[in-house]
Amino acid sequence: MRLLDLGGGFGSLAHFAATEYGCEVVSYNISREQVAYARQLCDGLPVRIEEKDYRLAADEPEPFDRIVSVGFFEHVGHRNYKTFLKLARGCLKDGGLFLLHTIGGNQTRTSTDAWIDKYIFPGGMLPSTTQLSAAMEGCWVVEDWHNFGPDYDRTLMAWWRNFERGWPKLRSTYDDRFYRMWKYYLLSSAGAFRARSLQLWQIVLSKGDVPSYRSVR
Repeated sequence: MRLLDLGGGFGSLAHFAATEYGCEVVSYNISREQVAYARQLCDGLPVRIEEKDYRLAADEPEPFDRIVSVGFFEHVGHRNYKTFLKLARGCLKDGGLFLLHTIGGNQTRTSTDAWIDKYIFPGGMLPSTTQLSAAMEGCWVVEDWHNFGPDYDRTLMAWWRNFERGWPKLRSTYDDRFYRMWKYYLLSSAGAFRARSLQLWQIVLSKGDVPSYRSVR
């Protein structure tokens, strides 16, 4: 299968899909540092890492069997939700599936926390179910919508433990202000998932031409 990875991060998903399932992967990312790392990680595999804006994926001459977006939709912005989802549909073969993985919020918002915006994720924004449904309407059929937000509490706590363990090596590069900032971010985020004020959604979408779909849990 050909797999399109929108916002491919450090290339781990592309590497996994190519090595474990023999996929041919195309990944779009605008982070030069992540692209360099991903290219090194996927060297020798049928993986092409593009340092390009995701909107250029529409220029691909061939459609894809599967599309995936993990942890990227939070950076698209509410004005671009519909554009993003239409683009993905245009890149998907008939009978294909699109996996959209995103953190979400319980309330509709068009801006983010000022502190998070300034120090952690500039321009980041969490969609609500209402915003996602409106953007998908007339474009996608929802085959599955899985919420495993409570698991992300455990993930964030694991990140915090790793960060704390690695800090003696990191402190020569980063100052105490950086340490306090990331401690606050990781632990407050874990608390938000634990309190169920943040969610983590994994949504499987089709064009409506899939006879049946069995969810994977």
